[in-house]
Amino acid sequence: MGEIEQRPTPGSRLGAPENSGISTLERGQKPPPTPSGKLMSIKIQMLDDTQEAFEVPQRAPGKVLLDAVCNHLNLVEGDYFGLEFPDHKKITVWLDLLKPIVKQIRRPKHVVVKFVVKFFPPDHTQLQEELTRYLFALQVKQDLAQGRLTCNDTSAALLISHIVQSEIGDFDEALDREHLAKNKYIPQQDALEDKIVEFHHNHIGQTPAESDFQLLEIARRLEMYGIRLHPAKDREGTKINLAVANTGILVFQGFTKINAFNWAKVRKLSFKRKRFLIKLRPDANSSYQDTLEFLMASRDFCKSFWKICVEHHAFFRLFEEPKPKPKPVLFSRGSSFRFSGRTQKQVLDYVKEGGHKKVQFERKHSKIHSIRSLATQPTELNSEVPKQSPQSTSLRFGEGAESPGGQSCQQGKELNVSESGPRHSPTLKKSPSGDQQADGAVTAPAEEEEEAAKDRTQQSKRQPPQPGTGSLTGSPHLSELSVTSQGGAAPATVTLSPNLSPDTKQASPLISPLLSDQACPRTEDEEEGRRKRFPTDKAYFIAKEVATTERTYLKDLEVITSWFQSAVSKEDAMPETLKCLIFPNFEPLHKFHTNFLKEIEQRLALWEGRSNAHIRGDYQRIGDIMLKNIQGMKHLAAHLWQHSEALEALETGIKGSRRLEAACRDFELQKVCYLPLNTFLLRPLHRLMHYKQVLERLCKHHPPSHADFRDCRAALAEITEMVAQLHGTMIKMENFQKLHELKKDLIGIDNLAIPGREFIRLGSLGKLSGKGLQQRMFFLFNDVLLYTSRGLTASNQFKVHGQLPLYGMTIVESEDEWGVPHCLTLRGQRQSIVVAASSRSEMEKWVEDIQMAIDLAEKSSGPTPEFLASSPPDNKSPDEATTADQESEDDLSASRTSLERQTPHRGNTMVHVCWHRNTSVSMVDFSIAVENQLSGNLLRKFKNSNGWQKLWVVFTNFCLFFYKSHQDNHPLASLPLLGYSLTIPSESEDIHKDHVFKLHFKSHVYYFRADSEYTFERWMEVIRSATSSASRAHVLSHKESHAY
Repeated sequence: MGEIEQRPTPGSRLGAPENSGISTLERGQKPPPTPSGKLMSIKIQMLDDTQEAFEVPQRAPGKVLLDAVCNHLNLVEGDYFGLEFPDHKKITVWLDLLKPIVKQIRRPKHVVVKFVVKFFPPDHTQLQEELTRYLFALQVKQDLAQGRLTCNDTSAALLISHIVQSEIGDFDEALDREHLAKNKYIPQQDALEDKIVEFHHNHIGQTPAESDFQLLEIARRLEMYGIRLHPAKDREGTKINLAVANTGILVFQGFTKINAFNWAKVRKLSFKRKRFLIKLRPDANSSYQDTLEFLMASRDFCKSFWKICVEHHAFFRLFEEPKPKPKPVLFSRGSSFRFSGRTQKQVLDYVKEGGHKKVQFERKHSKIHSIRSLATQPTELNSEVPKQSPQSTSLRFGEGAESPGGQSCQQGKELNVSESGPRHSPTLKKSPSGDQQADGAVTAPAEEEEEAAKDRTQQSKRQPPQPGTGSLTGSPHLSELSVTSQGGAAPATVTLSPNLSPDTKQASPLISPLLSDQACPRTEDEEEGRRKRFPTDKAYFIAKEVATTERTYLKDLEVITSWFQSAVSKEDAMPETLKCLIFPNFEPLHKFHTNFLKEIEQRLALWEGRSNAHIRGDYQRIGDIMLKNIQGMKHLAAHLWQHSEALEALETGIKGSRRLEAACRDFELQKVCYLPLNTFLLRPLHRLMHYKQVLERLCKHHPPSHADFRDCRAALAEITEMVAQLHGTMIKMENFQKLHELKKDLIGIDNLAIPGREFIRLGSLGKLSGKGLQQRMFFLFNDVLLYTSRGLTASNQFKVHGQLPLYGMTIVESEDEWGVPHCLTLRGQRQSIVVAASSRSEMEKWVEDIQMAIDLAEKSSGPTPEFLASSPPDNKSPDEATTADQESEDDLSASRTSLERQTPHRGNTMVHVCWHRNTSVSMVDFSIAVENQLSGNLLRKFKNSNGWQKLWVVFTNFCLFFYKSHQDNHPLASLPLLGYSLTIPSESEDIHKDHVFKLHFKSHVYYFRADSEYTFERWMEVIRSATSSASRAHVLSHKESHAY
């Protein structure tokens, strides 16, 4: 039997001892017998550009050669790599691991086989070995030099700066420039030299391993990371490029991604001659054809791409290597090709078990040696992941490292689909006999369709702010997930065919958002292992909550400091005096909290053990950071005091300038402004209350003897003092903001926001007339009760039909008199109306609030309630003529239609949610909602789906907003929670996971899964505050009234 012969010295370039090779096989497996016979020599070009020769038997399969290379390098995670070579037709193909090498490489003496990365995981932290990350970094370096990894100048300079740091060490300008003159990492490098040197200066102290980690952190966000383009044409003959990634099949036009076909949406892949076919799963919500067809240059090109797709699908989606199918006795149909090797899950499991020895290796180009420990004990997942450098942290929140496809680059980061159940191990199948005969086919795993239509988006490159064009979808009960469209204009140089045009009314599946969901292959077991390695102390999760909510707070500040400032400056719509009042008071806050967030994240990294720095001191605490920064906030108090003045000045400016009013209205149409604009102006005041809550929980958790207790208590005293000073201003401003927000939802009012008026409750009630119960929207203030109906205006506003002054009003329950459940008669001095609530609890809330408002009106002269611009009071009793209600009846019937036809601006406000959910909300509820805001990652599952989808979720304003990543500037969808029920899944629902809660409203059901017991309880707490209204009795009194 022949031996695999290796020359004695080649491994020294990567520092591999010759006697410590490690097999890539599973434990207990035996390598296939190596065929005996004549040996042949094959040249392998390594990722460090050196060439090594390996001698293998001629009849040996390709796996023998790949194993030889991996053993030579002592590469444990060799399954991510492959061997590629030009075949006899000069087409670059992958070496088939099951076929004999001699049948694939015709003239081995004249062919150089390249050892390269084949499978790029969605998250580089899944690479456990430092050597593996080093080889991936070499691949990124190679792709940059060859122009395959395209990005903007800033990203390119940052990537190269990390390569330079790993090769020559810490910054030295003269040495840097000399090194860059000798080494060309990218075409047109000279123009970037100054940027590279500037970035390199920020990496001082960073080890080569950390540089590799940061390099991959940046590279994986680029749209072209790990992408190899395969030229093709669509049915209209438009030139496109196809590619395959861990998430599915991608479609490019030039270097711009125009669509992605998620593995979960693909039912079967096949090819027939030059035609590459993608068969999609049926979707009841679309009228698209279920099979897409692409034309490639030749059958060989087509089959080569099909094979790559089969391998990617199996590696990232399956739990184990698919078993070979039995050979047919007489005839065979289609290709017998199958994936050979371990799947990603098997690789991760093997490395996690720690059944291997870690060995030394050297970096060919580096003057700094990186030594791997020789310890043999098992290692935890990601135990070698180095800490984040300060530069990386600033890049994450800055704008310096945006790639041209920044938005779409980030979308795969955190939207991970985890699967469960026995259906996790599907096998690749050929086309069934009933299908048309094909040269090759692969069937993707069976998976039920999710309610994808409710969370779909067209991803495009980041563009300047544009008015949103998304519309609400759904029923008269409001869209359960209000979709925010992200359609973007194609670059001017790109010509899209009708089949690829995003403007086509009947959109092609190529640009359909239905098929653009990103699905990362992280499995349930990996998620479980990932959770288990984090600390379990409650204080850690409280600190993590500070970090996650701080991220959202910074994004909210950017809405004012960046987006709004840019919008009004572009339109030149805001007077300079107003600009000087608003923006200079927000920019210092943004700068301060950016640094605050960096400190928190660095502390969490130490807490989690992501850095060796934890050896040097006590890191499992957050009170010291909170105390230091809250003391720093006291110096910003002057800016906080100005926010109420800024809010009033903005509303005054809007009232006096149509140009500013139009600019603000247009800005609220933008997707980035996901809440009413004036809400963002109050965010700094709200944030102080959040800090106070967090510190109260920390002080309650820590015993007095704890090292962090003293700092937490001191920080709590500081923040309590600040909140007490600003409390009166906060109540006054919240009422002011709410009045102006309601004014935008109402027509027929001249002076709603007047001094002394306070908002109490709004909600939907039935008003009894001669035609029966008609749905009306009621608005209760401390001096008057308004009732309205939703009109047919383009902005979905509510038209005021009448007002009832509260002075002298009485309330009588009149269910028996009118025979209507939950019925009330409101008798005013000039008129009476009969109303009915949707439930007993709703009726009691209205009675309580109206009675309290009547008592307040009796004790105070109050403002004059005559403020209707039109629509005189309706003085008719229920059994009189109904002519005055005729128009509103028409309005009502129109309002029961779908919201899809309406503009998005006023279609998802709290007023509309209450209208469609037939419920109400009070000012007390709004105040509680301000205190109960939360952000973080959750796994979401629809009622009829199998997979769990990882999303960044923000809870605020009675609503869940869903993002793919915390770095996204605007949400993909939203879920208003008023009217929803919050429960725990029952046994019959077959949700066998921990920390899962359920939200349901009528037939709409959503499951959400948290990563810890504490996080689960926090989400339950804040969501419960939105799904169950509070009582006013203990809050509102005349003493607490604050008139501005």
